[in-house]
Amino acid sequence: MSTQSFPHKDLVSVAHLDHDDILKIFSTAAALKAQRDRYTDLLAGKRLAMVFEKESLRTRFTFDIGMQDLGGSAIFLDHSSARLGSRESVPDMAKNLERWVHAIVARTYKHRAVTELAKHAQIPVINGLSDFLHPCQALTDFFTLWETWGSVRGRHITYVGDGNNTCHSLMHVASILGAHITVCTPEGYEPNLKVMNECLAAAAVSGSKITCGNDPVQAMQGAEAVYTDVWASMGQEDETEERSAIFAEYQVNETLLAHSDQALFMHCLPAHRGQEVSAGVIDSDHSIVFDIAENRLHVQKSILVWLLAPDLAPHAPSPSGNLETLSV
Repeated sequence: MSTQSFPHKDLVSVAHLDHDDILKIFSTAAALKAQRDRYTDLLAGKRLAMVFEKESLRTRFTFDIGMQDLGGSAIFLDHSSARLGSRESVPDMAKNLERWVHAIVARTYKHRAVTELAKHAQIPVINGLSDFLHPCQALTDFFTLWETWGSVRGRHITYVGDGNNTCHSLMHVASILGAHITVCTPEGYEPNLKVMNECLAAAAVSGSKITCGNDPVQAMQGAEAVYTDVWASMGQEDETEERSAIFAEYQVNETLLAHSDQALFMHCLPAHRGQEVSAGVIDSDHSIVFDIAENRLHVQKSILVWLLAPDLAPHAPSPSGNLETLSV
């Protein structure tokens, strides 16, 4: 495939995006969601390689269905039995795939595998999840809030749990869009310092407030949405018992939510009821976890269009009709 000359080559990290990039992705996702049967040929003839080391439900289905919806096709490469680079070097894999397909989605254990693919492939590489970042998930989380509230600027999101890949990408999006985010973890499980510094720099421009602490009750003060994730991510299974004891006081349950004013509940899934979240919370009317899961399809379709056919991207205004509406 020929080298593309579009302004955005990859989506490895949300930190590489700016405010307008994110709103363009949101507005295109809204348009694609509202008129799903209208935009069926935006990626006609385009092929997507999905290279996955980890198990997947939402990421695999939504990228595959998304390409089909837009007139393209997807090819799945199951790499769960051998890590990337073990049979063939990552640079060589990148240089092969770029000859056959138009973009790559990689879901990997090590973040370095994604960055290596992006470095050596002349086609777009999308981070479908690594041990460090989960950009597609965080963009979908904030799209769902944008869809619900009309704007996320100045709104307060609290994250309770492990300072992991999902947490890092949520912080990136919040800091760029001007949302306030409080991250609450046990001591020793705080977010990565590099991510924190990136977010503080972005917050200085957007007006976002980034707060980290270890007290779940204090973290809930003023929360309009509360987010949690599994205590032991894929690849950390041998730490499950240890983490369950350490994180026990960080379960998002009815008692903790009582310290907020009707906060929405968010989770990237899969969830473990009775561990990081109680069944009563995730299955309550305040839970938007399945709205988020649905929106993975629309946001990832938008990302694909943004990377592969930006001139064809449809746009819809902000749900609130406020100043976040794009003029395109």
